[in-house]
This record gives sequence, C-alpha cells and structure tokens, in this order.
Amino acid sequence: MATRLLARRIWSISVKDFRRLPVASSSSSYSSSLRPSPRPQHFLSRSRSLPLISCRGVSFNVQDHDDFTERVINSELPVVIDFHAQWCGPCKILGPRLEKAIAKQKGRVAMAKVDIDEHTDLAIEYGVSAVPTVIAMRGGDVIDHFVGIKDEDQLDSFVKKLIGQ
Repeated sequence: MATRLLARRIWSISVKDFRRLPVASSSSSYSSSLRPSPRPQHFLSRSRSLPLISCRGVSFNVQDHDDFTERVINSELPVVIDFHAQWCGPCKILGPRLEKAIAKQKGRVAMAKVDIDEHTDLAIEYGVSAVPTVIAMRGGDVIDHFVGIKDEDQLDSFVKKLIGQ
C-alpha cells in the first residue's frame, strides 16, 4: 500500500514537470542549437519535494577494528555505539530514534554503528549477546549501556548522562 502511494506521488510529480518542459522545435538551425537552452527542472528539486533528513557528521559506520579504535576509542568526543543487525526489526526502530537524540546534542556526541554480522569480533569483545545493544563510551571507557528499545525521552537522558548534563 505504501509503495503504491509513493509510486503514485512520484508519477504525478514527474508527469506535471514533463508537461512544463520546453518544446523543441523541429526546424532548429545550427545557430539556434548553440544558444543555451533553459534547463528543465528536476522533479526532486522543487519546493514540494519529499523532506530529506540529513544526519551527516552525526553518525558513521565502523569499517573494521582499526577504524573502531581510531574513531571510537581514541575519540575526543563521547561516542554512542549502536550494535545492530540488518535482520533485526527493533534495531530498525531504535536507529533513527538514537540518531535523533544524538543530533539534538549538535556535535557534542558522536555515534558509531556496528553491524554485528560484519564485525562479530567487536560484538564479542564488548559482550553483545542481543541486538540492539547500545554502549556509551568516553575516553575509551564504557560509561553506560542498554539492550533493547527505548523511547525518545529515555534516549535523551541516556545521551545527556554521557555528556554530563
């Protein structure tokens, strides 16, 4: 159902924009082809486009053990580590909530995402036995952790506790 609604919305936007495109005349000469033509407006660049949420700089995916050491353990900022899996339903719910709580701190906290299927060694090292597991670290030391889903208020207090508010 949601797929049909999305497809219908994209189709209606693209058809409206197609109708607004300039019509090329078949009798165009060489000199007229050298003139710059008006650029067609892309259907996603309109003011009525779908809202995009940017979380750049807020979170990153851990690539390997060395990357984890460099960006998490040696980080000057406190780091929230989200141990998750692609197949985990609760992880898909918690991830955006956690990113939102981190984004509220405006750069005072970083967030590392660790896929336990790709980085089993890190999951074992930090005692992750269930997902989602979230660990808070400051200066390479584990400050706090929890397992499972939390609501937005609980996540906000978890992050504030990490930065000392």
